[in-house]
Amino acid sequence: MKYDVTIGIPVFKAEQHIRQTLESALHQTYPSIEFLLVDDCGGDKSIDIIREIKRFHQRGNDIHIIFHSENQGVSASRNQIIKEAQGEYLFFMDSDDSISEDAISLLMSHLHKFNAEIAFGSYEKIEPSGRIIKYQYPALHLLGDNQLACFAYRKVGGIQASACNYLVKTALIRDNNHSFINANYWEDLVFTFDLVPYITRAVLLSDITYTYQCREDSLSHYQSRKQIPKEEILQNIQTINYLKETSTKYNGKVYYSNRCYIIMMMDIYMAIYILKQRKKIIPNIADVEIKSMMLHPASFRQICSFRQLRFKNFFLYLFGKMPSPLCVCLIWCVGKVKKIL
Repeated sequence: MKYDVTIGIPVFKAEQHIRQTLESALHQTYPSIEFLLVDDCGGDKSIDIIREIKRFHQRGNDIHIIFHSENQGVSASRNQIIKEAQGEYLFFMDSDDSISEDAISLLMSHLHKFNAEIAFGSYEKIEPSGRIIKYQYPALHLLGDNQLACFAYRKVGGIQASACNYLVKTALIRDNNHSFINANYWEDLVFTFDLVPYITRAVLLSDITYTYQCREDSLSHYQSRKQIPKEEILQNIQTINYLKETSTKYNGKVYYSNRCYIIMMMDIYMAIYILKQRKKIIPNIADVEIKSMMLHPASFRQICSFRQLRFKNFFLYLFGKMPSPLCVCLIWCVGKVKKIL
């Protein structure tokens, strides 16, 4: 590889933020970095800003741009980065976020110290209101088969639902033919969620290396919108269903029951938000459609053999077997207990 690290940034309609994002990447204290950006035909001035920075910045020769002839979406852009990256390790950024100056140095030093394949940094989110929420991992070294998977699948949000803010061996992604699925929503969640089982040596840092900027029009802000297209909800559901389909190959793994439970809880939380925002969703989502979400990825026989979370998985399995009104009523009760509804 020509570089130690590739920082990959898909770019689409990012003219308001791309300068800050790219400059935060260029300010890294670590020397051997390729900055690989994909112009996904946003039609704004993003690429002009990138070219200006490339022309005048002292690291401009390390900025490489991939041009799409037409808009292909963020998944295609990231897959292009995986294909073209010249770095031994890969780090994704979104075009409106930023990283600390020592982010790559910290992650690389821990990768080398523990001979790890992946290093996760902690992160913070800046809400539209300006409130800052910090998410810090415990300082952990998960250096054995299944250890990262067991940690990641231990609870909802065990690891970040993003493809950003971790440094991973590029060859590991390529050798396993791992890529982003063709989806408009939660494609990064799927990428990271399904990357975890391939990892045998991982490091988690408590240091905050990444800052996410939450926007009013993001999918996490359904509540601030007057109308929500049903198609958006359905695409989220399709993404969760993809995770169910990929789970079957992990039957027999020590973490399989936890993985199934996490996926079903994603369904539960999605169903709760559907109920909470039901009047805003156009057209309406019927009870039978909500119930159809709740099919468990494991069979009844498999659940009976679970050593962990057997009762919780069995309880969630029943959601998909109930009459639709009863299923929706029970989901409503769960939402009330969790104080979401």
